[in-house]
Formats: sequence, C-alpha cells, structure tokens
Amino acid sequence: MNRKSGVLMHVSTLPGEYSIGSFGSEARYFVDFLADCGFSWWQTLPFCMTDECNSPYKSFSSFGANPYFIDLPTLYKKGLINIGELENAKQRSPYLCEYDRLANERLELLKNASKRVSIEEKLKINEFLEKYGELDRASRFLALREANGNKPWYEWEIEAPDSETLFMWQFIQYEFFTQWMEIKKYANEKGIKLIGDIPIYVALDSCDVWAHKELFQLDKDNRPKCVAGVPPDYFSEDGQLWGNPLYNWQEMKKDGYAWWCSRVEHMLTLFDGVRIDHFRGFESYWSIPADAVSAKAGKWVKGPGRALIDKIRETAGDRLIIAEDLGDITPQVASLLKYSKFPGMRVFQFAFLGDRESGHLPHNYVKNCIAYTGTHDNATLLSYTWEVTPEERRAIFSYCGYDGEDKALGCQAIMRTMLASPADTVIFPIQDILVYGSDTRMNTPGVAEGNWQYRLTKDQLDSISRDKFRTWNEDCFRI
Repeated sequence: MNRKSGVLMHVSTLPGEYSIGSFGSEARYFVDFLADCGFSWWQTLPFCMTDECNSPYKSFSSFGANPYFIDLPTLYKKGLINIGELENAKQRSPYLCEYDRLANERLELLKNASKRVSIEEKLKINEFLEKYGELDRASRFLALREANGNKPWYEWEIEAPDSETLFMWQFIQYEFFTQWMEIKKYANEKGIKLIGDIPIYVALDSCDVWAHKELFQLDKDNRPKCVAGVPPDYFSEDGQLWGNPLYNWQEMKKDGYAWWCSRVEHMLTLFDGVRIDHFRGFESYWSIPADAVSAKAGKWVKGPGRALIDKIRETAGDRLIIAEDLGDITPQVASLLKYSKFPGMRVFQFAFLGDRESGHLPHNYVKNCIAYTGTHDNATLLSYTWEVTPEERRAIFSYCGYDGEDKALGCQAIMRTMLASPADTVIFPIQDILVYGSDTRMNTPGVAEGNWQYRLTKDQLDSISRDKFRTWNEDCFRI
C-alpha cells in the first residue's frame, strides 16, 4: 500500500436540503474537495438501515440499503416524484439529521416514486434482484415485517407480503445501488477510493437471522442463548451489552463461511475497501447470557480464527480490508492480525494512555496500519484536548512540536505529525479537519440519544483550506 491519507465522514453528514445527506450533487462536491486537498480515501460508516437509536451498527439487514440516502433531486429528474413532493421534503428544523421526520415521511414518498417506475425500469430492477439475491431477500423481509404490523419476525403470522410494499423495497435497493455506484465511479475517476464499514454482528430482528437461523446461537423459540458485547473498557466501566445474537461458528464452518464471504463480497462491490468492526471477535468473542443485565456477566469464547480469515482473504483478493483491532487486544488477537496481513488501526486519542511504547504514538506506528485522530466513537480532537489536564495537553502538543496554548493550532500540529508518521494511511474525521468541538461528536458509546445527527454545511466545507491540506499531503509524500 502506498502512503495515502483520507477523511472519515458518513453520507448522513453531507450537506443538502432534504433532512439527511444523500447520493446527490453534494456527494460529488465532497469528492472534489477530497481530490483538491490531496486525499485519496473517503471512509464512511455502515450503509444499512439504522435502528431505533439511529445507529447504523444494528440493522434489519446487513446487506440492505438505507433508503434515506437515496437522492430526491435525482428521482425528480427521472420523473418519479413531482415538484410539490420535492419541496415538501426540504429540511425544516435546525441543521441536523431529521430522523423522526424521515421515519414518518420518507418511505411514503419512496413508495409513491416506485409506483411511477416504467415497465422498462421494472425489467432492470428484476434483473438486478436476480443478480443480488440477498437484496431481494431483504426486500421480502421488510415487506413481510410491515405486513405483520412491524413485529419482529419470530412473532409473525402473515406469510405473504403486500405486493406494492414489496416492490417499494425492491425499488429502494435498486435505486440506492444505482445512485451509489455512480458516486463510486465519479470518485474513482477523481482518484478517490471508498472505504465502507462492516459491523461484526447483526440484529436479532433482521433478515440475516430470519433467513439463516441455523447460523446463530438460538434456542428452540428462536431467542438468543447468549448475546454480544464487550467487557469493561475505556468507554464503559460496566462494559457494553450490545444484545446481538452470536454466531454459530461451527455451523458456519460447514459451508466454508459462505454467508460471511457473500457479505464481504457485496461490500467490496460497493467500496474499494472495508473496515471490519470488532476484529478481535474473530479470535475470541465476549459471550453474555441472554438474561444478563450487564456485560460484566460475560466470558471469552474462542472464535473461528484463521479458518475464517483465510476465507475473507480469498474473497477480498488484493482489495483493502481494515481490521478494527481496538479494545482488549491479547497476544492471540495480535497473532491473528499478523497472520491476516490486514492493516490494524491506531488512534491518536489513545496514544497517551499508556507508556512511550504505546502503539498509538505516531513514532511507533507500523507501516501496515491505518492511523486516525479518532473514530466515530471518540470525542472530536478539539474536545479531547479540552478534556485532558493542562499538563497532559502541554505534553501532547509538545510531542507534536507545538509549544503554544491555542488548541486549534495544537490540533493542526497533531494532524501534521500523523501525516509525517510511518503509517501507510492516515485518516481524519471531518470534524477534526474543521477543528470542531464536542457538539459535533458523531457517537457516544452507551448513550442512547443524541448520536448520529451531525451534519455539515457547504459553507463549513468551503471554509477548509484545500491548499493547506494539499501542501501537507505533498510534504509528507502522501500524493
């Protein structure tokens, strides 16, 4: 891998007039911004539907599309929605993602659009669904769920979906895929590659579990025997009780981990590389009794290890796989990462939690890693420099060659230091490039409300000096 740099920003954060970022002209404008700055990668969060807390890490389908990312002006140009519908969908509240409004209005708008699809386009949709069977399955699951009053699948009684609702979801999968692939083509032509995100686990109430019950640790009533999470760590003294059903790895092994391979292949169709969340769960995973009230009740259980890694490597070929190797990393996890040859992650905000040998300190970065100022789960870099003690802040800034008190300048010194590090790839969240504070944080783990809402304006994006970042990337040989 050649030395490169990039920006972490979810599609939901893009500027735009329709309640959330989308695959429209604003996405192309952001690609232009990246190219002008000398960046090479755009990293996003998962593309699947979000849960009741608006998190993309728990979804009704690990393959299915987030319908809110479909660009409405594109539908208008195709004659699938009218000018009144387009105007009515414009942003009304302060500039954050309008999730409540989207939940109440957007699917009805998309259903109306699906009713106006031409016969020729319907044939294209059918051909698309034949090629991408998991997306057809996701559509049927979502239509059946609605037919059953949006109850979880293990409480369903109705076995046939409404035909209009089914076609709406099929149309959504097709339109989402088609629009995004146009963005991907545009980005690649501009020299920008795209990184997606694969959550390690899926939701119990999902197409994945409904269609592949045998691949999960379920009891005779189709309820989880044990659920996923992590033990107490940097983020939570009680650990995190995620609640996702755990995989039946022995059953998955029988067909060569076909479901996982299909998932990786699908994501590598949408992206040029992917980050696999919670990589350490492949070596050992934290298994929590389903009736536990805290993640503290869990225990480590051996995962599939090298057998699954071999299959993922075979599927990915020479395409980028990033292993999210943060958290409780044992020698066994480190050994599996080394075996995989996947680049792991380094996070500057963890650099001063340990001693001078910390792998998160820029001078200790290995070449085969992806270095971040912070992830979507961290405070922004500016907020981080506010939260540490004055003595710690002076030590951090001094390490980066800055001896002043201006936190914004200190943050810029941190980014410049990281670009000069040995890491093959350095990625900055867009909030850190803007040097914004805690009000723009994307997610606080363990907190149910107020996450995933941050949006960027075009004026804010234009306030960033493209020449400065291009010079930094040139000086650090990342162009």
